[in-house]
Amino acid sequence: MPGSLPRAYNVKPNYPKWTKRRGQQGFTLLELLVVLLIIALLAGYVGPKLFSQVDKAKVRSTEAQMKTLGDAVTQFRLDTGRYPSADEGLDALVKQPQNADGWNGPYLAKAVPKDGWGRAYQWNVPGRDSEAEIVSLGKDGRVGGSGNDADLVYGM
Repeated sequence: MPGSLPRAYNVKPNYPKWTKRRGQQGFTLLELLVVLLIIALLAGYVGPKLFSQVDKAKVRSTEAQMKTLGDAVTQFRLDTGRYPSADEGLDALVKQPQNADGWNGPYLAKAVPKDGWGRAYQWNVPGRDSEAEIVSLGKDGRVGGSGNDADLVYGM
């Protein structure tokens, strides 16, 4: 026939039935649900481990700050012959109290830091088991507790 293509050009491709043709590309709903399920399972496994590491880092950071504050309090005591009073608190390390003869501060480069959970440290004179102590109430912000909620105490 004139004007028609040779028979070799009219042959349809012989694709297997399971392959997708142009215009049918993409993921099925079932495939997407399987991927979402796998991601959810991984998040359920990794998430708690990641958050426990964050809590441990806050505890370590708080303990390091308490050591620094303890060193500053010790220097305050060496200079003045006493610990800051309960009323003066840890602010006595950065601002000279009225009756602190020999004060040679500030004993901290900046303001008194907050603990790892963003709360102010407590200064107790006398302490529970020592002359004085610096206390962080832990993650829950309440006295007592266990694990990450436990109080952190630095005694002098």
